[in-house]
Amino acid sequence: MSKSLLLRSGSLELEIAPATGGAISSFTWDSGSGRAPILRASPDPIENVLDCASFPLIPFVNRIRGGAFEFRGQEIRLAPNMPGDPSPLHGQGWLSPWRVESASDDEAVLLFDHEPGEWPWAYQGRQQLRLTGDSLCLQLACRNLSDQPMPCGLGIHPYFICGPDTRIQTFVDEVWTVDEDVLPVERVAPAGRYDIADSLVCGRDLDNGYGGWSGRALLTDPDWPFEIVLSSRQARFFQLYSPAAGGIFVAEPVTHANAALNEPDEAWPNLGIRVLMPGEEMTLDSRIEVQPKTQP
Repeated sequence: MSKSLLLRSGSLELEIAPATGGAISSFTWDSGSGRAPILRASPDPIENVLDCASFPLIPFVNRIRGGAFEFRGQEIRLAPNMPGDPSPLHGQGWLSPWRVESASDDEAVLLFDHEPGEWPWAYQGRQQLRLTGDSLCLQLACRNLSDQPMPCGLGIHPYFICGPDTRIQTFVDEVWTVDEDVLPVERVAPAGRYDIADSLVCGRDLDNGYGGWSGRALLTDPDWPFEIVLSSRQARFFQLYSPAAGGIFVAEPVTHANAALNEPDEAWPNLGIRVLMPGEEMTLDSRIEVQPKTQP
């Protein structure tokens, strides 16, 4: 298994750590006269996937309340999988090694095979990471390999560096307030402290899910030599983590709402949960576009 993969195309350089959750360890812009991080860089060596620049969320995103949910008469129970958090989160892929199916100068395909366990369905995760022009194109797919229907959701978890003037501009319909365990409480209008239509994003003390996402977010900072457009065609939901300490924020395109699996399954379609039949696959296409600023 490869320890790392390095992809290059034009001014973009991407380093991948397949054995560490199939994660991205760095994503960098090189103008020829200087380098700038697009995502935060991982330490060397990487000790924890949470130190990486981005990682895949499969086959569910964010949290399961109490580590249990019911599906078609079966109770599913999962143990906590992150120290300090009582709720299991983000599925199995981010905590498991992925294998390299193929790799070239500007593209890599990674695979992860999950055998039934606490999550009682077999599935295969597939990531295609491709540099093209001014963008990183990511496709994350999940195929149900079991002989029973399986609930599924997908997302990506990119960490961006931020400072006092970093802004986010995006459109959402609603936001969920959260309790002390970062679990949803109620839907409210995305106003005041939850406003992300055009606002400063660093140090906001937010870890909230948004619904009705437009599928596009513009990220800017006067100190960056570029602007970043984060987009996804299939992600109707958006998770924003902006710790009070500042320095970084996480902007997650995701296909379903936080703790959606805890809701009655008749509510799942509106909350973004897919039920995959045996052999069926779902995909999430995302793009991180880097637009160099025009020099005055």
